[in-house]
Formats: sequence, structure tokens, C-alpha cells
Amino acid sequence: MKFELFQSEKNGKYYFNLKAGNGQVILSSQGYASKSGALNGIESVKKNAVSKDNFDVKEAANGKLYFSLLAANKQIIGNSQMYASKAGMENGIQSVMTNAPQATVEDLTSK
Repeated sequence: MKFELFQSEKNGKYYFNLKAGNGQVILSSQGYASKSGALNGIESVKKNAVSKDNFDVKEAANGKLYFSLLAANKQIIGNSQMYASKAGMENGIQSVMTNAPQATVEDLTSK
């Protein structure tokens, strides 16, 4: 599992995605004004992903489920993809809890 850090060509903001070993995006960040802000966001994911209490489960208008990872101040650090089933979403949360703290960071902004 790895974090991919990138800069949007549209708005110039920095974002990160947490990707599973199969390349699927599990968690996506908000936009950050600076690269250092995005890197701090990644560190916040690593720190906050260890507690199930930091995951907020939600249902979208279309009935699909997703989760948000929250920081200690209850701000959203990242949102998951949409899941068709509760079991799939629970697996996603478990994967983030297990793998995010040790995930590597691939900086795509320097390429």
C-alpha cells in the first residue's frame, strides 16, 4: 500500500491518494494549498488510521456506502471510494487501519 502525492493541473492544489497493492484507490484527500500541507495530511492519516473511532461511515444519495477518516479535531482527512456493500466498506476500513501507518509515499510532483 502506498500514498501517491500529486498536484492538480486544474487548480494547482496538492492531493494524495492511498492506494492498495492492486492499484485501487482506498482513500482520497482534500486539496491542500502547499506540498507540505499535503505531506502533513499523509502523516495525519498514518496517525489517525489506527483507531476505528476515527472512521465515520456514511451513505451517499445513491445508497452506496463510504467512510471518512477524521483527525482528532474531527476534520475530514480523506474520503473512501463508494462501496456497494457494508462488508466491502468494512474491509476497506480494516485495510486502511492495518496498512496506512506503514505505507510508503510516492511523490509524483517531482516527476
